[in-house]
Amino acid sequence: MNKIITTSQYALVYAVSALLLTVLMFSLVLEPTLGRAAASTNDTFLITQEITDEISFLVPAADVTMVGPVQGVSGGYATGTTYAVVRSNSNSGYTMDISFSNAPAMRGNTTFSTGIRDYATSSSMMQPSFTFVASSAAQFGYTVAASTTSDLDPSFLNNGSTCNAGAGYTANRCWMTPSTTAYRIINRSTSAPTGATTTLTFHINVPSNPSPALDEDFYTATATLTATNQ
Repeated sequence: MNKIITTSQYALVYAVSALLLTVLMFSLVLEPTLGRAAASTNDTFLITQEITDEISFLVPAADVTMVGPVQGVSGGYATGTTYAVVRSNSNSGYTMDISFSNAPAMRGNTTFSTGIRDYATSSSMMQPSFTFVASSAAQFGYTVAASTTSDLDPSFLNNGSTCNAGAGYTANRCWMTPSTTAYRIINRSTSAPTGATTTLTFHINVPSNPSPALDEDFYTATATLTATNQ
């Protein structure tokens, strides 16, 4: 009887030992794989922030005082300039238009005289004329320059004799009629993060014995620049 128990005990011990050995071997084989799988994992994701376009006048255009008084009967001429700096982060650039409050633009401050007429361009298409063409009436007109010539609207570029033709720029050429309807003067195609400069030059020409006659007065025109991101 004791022999049978002993044999059974040996068998049990052997079976348990075999089981433990099997578990141990399985653990040795599986553990490196499990360890490597848990050591590192990746999770990639995006963070997005929209930056919108913005535009402002870094330097607004200052009021203009035309240089020199002009004789109302014997005539003469005067010029004046101002400039504006626009800053824009739009990748497509921006446009700038100019409009005037009245037609004709110049009005006598006291007499409300409209004797200074809007410049009449020599073009039938209402685009700038290469030179300022005098008439029997006093006239007021303007032209535009830009720190980057390609920023100018094509109507202010020329081929040496005609505006809205070619890609050249000539100072004090391509004079335009003031209008209450906004007229495009700048058409920039790139951003201007540090600012782009537009210079406006105004010209008044009074012939001898102008018709209509000019009243003695200070004459003023009010202009508005509108810059818009493209």
